[in-house]
Amino acid sequence: MNYGLKKEYEVNPQTMALLAQYDERGQVVTEVFESKGCFKLPKHPSQIVDDSCRYFASSLEGRISGTKQVAGFTHKPPIVISQAMGIYFFPIISPKRKECSWISHNFIRSYQGEEDQTTTIFFSNGMSVNVPVSEGMIANQVQRTAQFRFILEARLKHPAAAPVSSGESVAETFA
Repeated sequence: MNYGLKKEYEVNPQTMALLAQYDERGQVVTEVFESKGCFKLPKHPSQIVDDSCRYFASSLEGRISGTKQVAGFTHKPPIVISQAMGIYFFPIISPKRKECSWISHNFIRSYQGEEDQTTTIFFSNGMSVNVPVSEGMIANQVQRTAQFRFILEARLKHPAAAPVSSGESVAETFA
């Protein structure tokens, strides 16, 4: 893989993952996985997500609040960074922690739990990453992101039929 070091970055439709790592000084930095390569940034992943949300006229806090309103998710909520570009990400741990990595929902092909309780995520372009959380947690985050995405996109297509309360489930929406 080709590694370089960049200073500024916005999440874009080619971004697959923002993985937290420790540098040689013990600081959290980000390894960015894009569909055509990887590089590192001297910021922690949630800073990059917040900067990217701000680039698209919101903030990480605003996106988390929006997810709570739309889908009722409060713990490790998935977010939409840009609805116009269909960029949906989910955190693997609390987004308040510097060590929080973010995964793009768009590129996940499959995932597999490992014996050491980590999970390998396989992307549609053949790349893969290993994250320090269980397969069940990844499965839950993938499902919650799909549900959030479905509700939000339904509001755009059919505003009158879309759920209006934050606690309504997808099943209730179309029952």
